[in-house]
Amino acid sequence: MHQEEKILLSLLKKEIVTTMMRSYPSIDPEIAKWKGQEITDFQEDLRVRVNGQLSEKWFYNHMKSAGESLPRIDVLNLLSQYAGYSNWKDFRHKKMGMRPVPERQGKPVPLLIRIVLLLISVMTLLFIIMRMINTQNYRFSFIDTDTGEHIFDNNLRVEMLMENESPVAYLSDEKGNINIRTNKSHVSMVVKAPYYITDTITRTLRKFNHDEQISLKADYYALMISYFSESDVNSWEKRREQLSGILSEDAIIYQFPDKSTGNGLALYNKQEFIDKLTMPSSGLQKIEILDCRYVDGKISIIRFRIKGDME
Repeated sequence: MHQEEKILLSLLKKEIVTTMMRSYPSIDPEIAKWKGQEITDFQEDLRVRVNGQLSEKWFYNHMKSAGESLPRIDVLNLLSQYAGYSNWKDFRHKKMGMRPVPERQGKPVPLLIRIVLLLISVMTLLFIIMRMINTQNYRFSFIDTDTGEHIFDNNLRVEMLMENESPVAYLSDEKGNINIRTNKSHVSMVVKAPYYITDTITRTLRKFNHDEQISLKADYYALMISYFSESDVNSWEKRREQLSGILSEDAIIYQFPDKSTGNGLALYNKQEFIDKLTMPSSGLQKIEILDCRYVDGKISIIRFRIKGDME
């Protein structure tokens, strides 16, 4: 008898005991311990319930001891019906579906695979360590290309260009420096500073030199506009001609809000800006250029504020 058959027969015996206890509640719950009157009571209950008969000898050979083979199929059908099933096939089907699936022990991992996994783990750890070691702090300072002097401007902005990511923005400190922490050996950045031309810079970083210096070209048109706003010029016509020559026809000029007066953002076209800048009473005096953008060599966008706004 196979192991599976032994299990099924054992389950059937338990079902027989359960059915028998409905008529004889005090009967021993272990069928192997039944004898004498208990076997007689079972024979009677079997006859009443399913009109079946089994000899006491058969009971001793199959119920009280583990036989070498299963009982005949007709006897199994009879006992299954007694336990409340249609037949042995029905009992077997339902019990097989309820049996827990034995856990399969995993096959041992071959030594070669374990070595490969260990190497991958070590390499991953080394990569993380090297990445941490290679991450350094770098300080970028900026100088005027013409004068060679350091640019002390805390409004200097940098957009670090990232591969497959949005740019990361940085703002200069009070000394005009940009501090960046990175593990990359090459960086590209867009540098924007008042009165200097916006430029895209690419640098190869050196691990043992954390100070980088970048030269910026002055934006002479922006300087000219700022100069016009601060100086007393009698030749208004000449000033207007100069402004007209450096501004694009569809230029847009933004004046940022005056915090002291609460004025909102002002917007000018080319002619409005020239008129206000060349009229002393207009209020556009001592302006600070924040940003200039060019199209075909002429200014297309200006962002500025009145210097008094910052006082």
